[in-house]
Amino acid sequence: MKRIWLAGVAALFAAPAMATEVADLTASSAHLDLQHVVRTAATETAQDGVRQQRYTFQPAAQPQVVVTPAQGVWNWQGQGELRLRVQNAMPWAVTLVVDIDGADAKQRLHAVVGLPAGPAQTLAVPLRAVSPLTFGMQAGPTRPFDDHGRRVLVATTVAGSLDLSVVHDVRLSVPAPQAAQSLLFGRMDAVPGEATLHEAYAGIVDRYGQYTRESWPEKVADDAALRAAVKRAPAAGAPGHEDRYGGRLDVRLRATGWFHTQKAEGRWWLVTPDGHGFFSLGVNTVKSDDTRTYVQDRAYMFRDLPPDRGAWAAFYGSGDNRNAQQGAGAGRCCDHGQWFDFYAANLYRVDGGDWLAAWRARTLARLQAWGFNTIANWSDPALGALHQLPYTRELDIRGDFGTVATGYDWWGRMPDPFDPRFVQAADTAAARAAQGARDDPWLLGYFADNELSWSAYGPQGRWALAVGTLHGEARSAAKQAFITELKKEYGTPDKLAAAWGIALASWEALDATNFPAPEPSEAHPAIAADYSAWLTRYADQFFRTVAAAIHRHDPHHLYLGSRFAVKTPEAVAACARYCDVVSFNIYADVPQHGFDAAAMRKLDKPVLISEFHFGSDDRGPFGKGVVSVASEAQRGEAYARYLRAAADDPEIVGTHWFEYVDEPVTGRLLDGENGHFSLVGITDIPFAGFVETVRRTNLELRH
Repeated sequence: MKRIWLAGVAALFAAPAMATEVADLTASSAHLDLQHVVRTAATETAQDGVRQQRYTFQPAAQPQVVVTPAQGVWNWQGQGELRLRVQNAMPWAVTLVVDIDGADAKQRLHAVVGLPAGPAQTLAVPLRAVSPLTFGMQAGPTRPFDDHGRRVLVATTVAGSLDLSVVHDVRLSVPAPQAAQSLLFGRMDAVPGEATLHEAYAGIVDRYGQYTRESWPEKVADDAALRAAVKRAPAAGAPGHEDRYGGRLDVRLRATGWFHTQKAEGRWWLVTPDGHGFFSLGVNTVKSDDTRTYVQDRAYMFRDLPPDRGAWAAFYGSGDNRNAQQGAGAGRCCDHGQWFDFYAANLYRVDGGDWLAAWRARTLARLQAWGFNTIANWSDPALGALHQLPYTRELDIRGDFGTVATGYDWWGRMPDPFDPRFVQAADTAAARAAQGARDDPWLLGYFADNELSWSAYGPQGRWALAVGTLHGEARSAAKQAFITELKKEYGTPDKLAAAWGIALASWEALDATNFPAPEPSEAHPAIAADYSAWLTRYADQFFRTVAAAIHRHDPHHLYLGSRFAVKTPEAVAACARYCDVVSFNIYADVPQHGFDAAAMRKLDKPVLISEFHFGSDDRGPFGKGVVSVASEAQRGEAYARYLRAAADDPEIVGTHWFEYVDEPVTGRLLDGENGHFSLVGITDIPFAGFVETVRRTNLELRH
């Protein structure tokens, strides 16, 4: 049976488009195989008068409804979306998995959606692989929206591939429910084009950079409301009994005139220049120019963008991230051309031409009132220069030095510290970072690089840097250094071959690009031993080189480490040897679930949590961050739990929240990241409930 599908599509197609009925799950137009699913006999009528059938997914590993053609297979050539009438009958969100299968296991499209509680909707699944990166952002719309009178939910991420001329079945499943979950299904149709997918992204950003299809307490509709909300003074709350840097007067330690570390009565402390214990409560990326988003080739996403002339021209610019480093921005469209800065434009609406100075004063007042005492990484240097809060600086080590791939490479390949050009680049970066800060007692210290690719994921990920070194070209300085170590250890290639269980005719064979480095195994324990020794040598070379560069240009201040994300025991131990503080970016419920606390106690070095956050998707941006919670209200609870766990740990000397301002709905320039996990929105309006919990928690820990 075929019918004409008009709703939501007519505006995008010149002629009526024919839809193919796949199945009516309230009737018997296709074969249904129910696996751990109970179907209610009677149909039900939704509020809009449409018939639906109740299916209850029982507790099991993968309860599912398998829909197959009454005869043969479906031919969906020319169709672009699968549409399914569905309603979640539970009072909570339910995860629904949609798999569309072809002739074999290689022919499959896979989508996962969260069905919110509430009215019925049409679920649209594109019939090709697609993701929010296709539209220039890391996370896409996850909630239903009104599309020409229809309530629609789009699967914005679909994986796999499928020959649409041979469609074997559609499987609807709920992954491992712990209790029975009831869903209501109606018609299922395959329709031409991708009108619904396009509409999911159309007109989603208003003139203030806010998501248009939802409301929340801090959302504004006009300039007057914006100005009133931004200028509202924060609640006072700066604690007493502290020195001018925020150090605790009741924790008296050694005074050196500079920030340093000291262990006292079994607990590590940062120590202020005046000699008082200091627990660093910081915020990353406190800056006004990190919220730009590309508008070129995406004009249909934005409503009421101001003209790129006159006073508004200052908030437009152009850039190019097409050659962005691997991993973070791979596969993204709309990564170059004209951009717009919603955050700065909103600051201009609030304070006029002097908006930047006003923002700096307001932001410092807020941070102090909210109980923070540190301006953390990637922040506006002018904030630290005002000497109201201690601050950090970063070494961004760039150059044409060699690199090593580990397979993780999220922000790029590992720098090769054996390359003389790296030594020069580190020196240049240290000199640049120390400029104007070398003699400033308000400087807490320096971070060097961020989330380097020390390892990769998987059971053999620990050895990725060693394997990657041997995979490199013969000209790689790191590879030649590794080969030199192996020659010293084994003397002859046949001894190495025997120890590793490989064929190796000569030392020169190791020079081959993509040399097949073996994975460690129980049968050949020498592989793991040699790889571990190399990882130690590599990390030593890196941290020793950077430490020497920092101390050469600034003998006063702390080396705060390199902000570990992925890591190896060897790298952490080397960092502890050469750094004053070992920093970890720990995205977890509590810090202790993100680093080896027992190992750090043995290394006897203080730990700084240089990044953490908790996000949700109910304030505009679609991304919920690395660690998400169900709602805005739960962000504060998670923050308080995390900080208390950190303060109770005698190794931890501070926590730095990532970040100050929410990311753009349509994704930041760098990599399209678009999350809500911040203190203030794109309008510079604080998220009041969350900020109040943050304030109370911070002040509690500082007393």
